[in-house]
Amino acid sequence: MNEYQNLTVQGIWKNNPALVQLLGLCPLLAVTATVINGLGLGIATTLVLLGSNITVSLVRNFVPNEIRIPIFVMVIAAFVTIVQLLMNAFTFELYQALGIFIPLIVTNCAIIGRAEAYASKNPVQFAAFDGLMMGLGFTFILVVLGAMRELLGYGTLFTGADLLLGAWAKDLTIVVFTTDSPFLLAILPPGAFLGMGLLIACKNMLDKLAEKRLESAKQAKVVQRARVTGTDI
Repeated sequence: MNEYQNLTVQGIWKNNPALVQLLGLCPLLAVTATVINGLGLGIATTLVLLGSNITVSLVRNFVPNEIRIPIFVMVIAAFVTIVQLLMNAFTFELYQALGIFIPLIVTNCAIIGRAEAYASKNPVQFAAFDGLMMGLGFTFILVVLGAMRELLGYGTLFTGADLLLGAWAKDLTIVVFTTDSPFLLAILPPGAFLGMGLLIACKNMLDKLAEKRLESAKQAKVVQRARVTGTDI
């Protein structure tokens, strides 16, 4: 498996920032009441990850080891400011909906962790791809959790798509069922904790099933080789 394949598997599944590393859970649990909120925060986080990883990789040989963390934080803060200004200009209502959690991306441990653990030690092309895959993995969990909460709480999907994509996206809203009393547990933060726990449990279950299949395949190969060897004798 080459480096790009490894980074893809690590970012999306094996080392997912939300499911495995459990980083950045504060915004993840706070804003994922709808799919669009999760998608908006995920895109913002991915852009910051991509920009900060590229920059850190480019300057890694010029930054003294003693002050690398403050430099990394300043780089991340610069990209968060850029993303914040862009959202304020082009998606103002979504920017208001996400509120304080856009500037709080600066303190997201997933971004600082990737800058320190990977981008500061690898070439720019690998650092950029790592940031992209980690961002996509984080966005995937934001969207899935947002879909679970929105569906259970409101009975809809993609509500407020026009906040991110423009007026034409109003027709993207899917109404699965209507209710006069929303399911508050799904909408409020405790529902986010429960949903996150279910996602982590599902991932662990799938990993165990994959391990059992791999072990069964290995045992079958060993038995087949033993039979072939016995026939030759």
